[in-house]
Amino acid sequence: MRKFNIPVFYKSSIITRIKEHRNLIDPRKQDLSPTELDFGPVKFVIARHFGFCYGVQNAIEISYKTIEENPDKRIFLLSEIIHNPFVNEDLQFRGVNFIMKPSGEQIVPWEEITKDDIVLIPAFGTTVEIEEKLKSLGLQIEKYDTTCPFVERVWNRSAALGEKGYTIIIHGKYKHEETRATFSHSVLKSHSVIVLNIEEAKILGKIILGEIPSEKFYELFKEKYSKEFNPEIHLERIGVVNQTTMLASETAEIAEYFKSVMIEKYGIENLKYHFADTSDTLCYATYDNQEATLEMLKYPADFAVVVGGYNSSNTSHIVSLCKDKVKTYFISSEVKILSKEKILHFDLNLKQEVLTSNFIPQKDKVTILLTSGASCPDAIVEAVLRKLHSFFENTLNIDEVIEKIIVNH
Repeated sequence: MRKFNIPVFYKSSIITRIKEHRNLIDPRKQDLSPTELDFGPVKFVIARHFGFCYGVQNAIEISYKTIEENPDKRIFLLSEIIHNPFVNEDLQFRGVNFIMKPSGEQIVPWEEITKDDIVLIPAFGTTVEIEEKLKSLGLQIEKYDTTCPFVERVWNRSAALGEKGYTIIIHGKYKHEETRATFSHSVLKSHSVIVLNIEEAKILGKIILGEIPSEKFYELFKEKYSKEFNPEIHLERIGVVNQTTMLASETAEIAEYFKSVMIEKYGIENLKYHFADTSDTLCYATYDNQEATLEMLKYPADFAVVVGGYNSSNTSHIVSLCKDKVKTYFISSEVKILSKEKILHFDLNLKQEVLTSNFIPQKDKVTILLTSGASCPDAIVEAVLRKLHSFFENTLNIDEVIEKIIVNH
């Protein structure tokens, strides 16, 4: 695995060290069991995989290297480099300006960008239209393109399928930067349509099977399909790709569902012509993090803490997995832990922070599940652990517990 040059302030003497040790004794990542840190009155059960993935590390390395090498140039980001507020705020502190909001709303007019400026493309990638706009301004984009290689793999797979006559079904949030980028690249070679979840997939499946009139397609999938899309023609041959931060299990479920639809309509003997296997487009990091979360959830606990940006898609899916099993608090940093009695956390349903009191149960031994999203620095996870640890009396020393675990392995 490639080593990235990540700023030291994003690393952790606890979390990063545990990860490095686990990778040393299990380089093939076959052991998904969490790490248990027992401090006496409080025990933390930490997921095997979480935090900066390959694509995030790549984007951060390019961003900070660009800042270091170009002290006299104006540096812009198309939008947030990743969905973590602390990383984005630090880049802004160092003089990087954002051209757009994640929603696509313009902040800096294109007219203010010159060929002497630098524009970084975020890890989510960008649309073909924006790529062309940057080139028309005389900007060099290849050197400053931080698009995740796994996102590009989805684009390449979509293009290959499109050339063979398949329509691309994209599992994603149609307003998300990555999905907008994937859709933009996908429609160059094929007709495309976006589905949010298995429920929307089943609606599309019923249109394919004729159970819902084809003319309803345009109403049900408004703003989610390519130009001149004809459901009676363009749903005869399909392949499913995904926004890489979605639940991998749901993408697999959606693909399997459409496979069954095509078997029902065309017969299993004609399946290969009508349905393309696209399982190779799933992001390994998203899959590993979600599988590690599920393994962590097998351990009895009083509550879980998930750390990450509130607009992070992959983090929100980790939260969803956790809250189905145990009381879960979604926080952006240790600052949201106001005291031993109160925590300010993000509610996925309400789409806002809520205050919960007495979140730590009064008992002799408290067990806390701990993980984060793929764009969350290890240093923030450490800060959360240390703050929670500080609320308990007569605890074992953190560094001594870490050392003992590493030595015993």
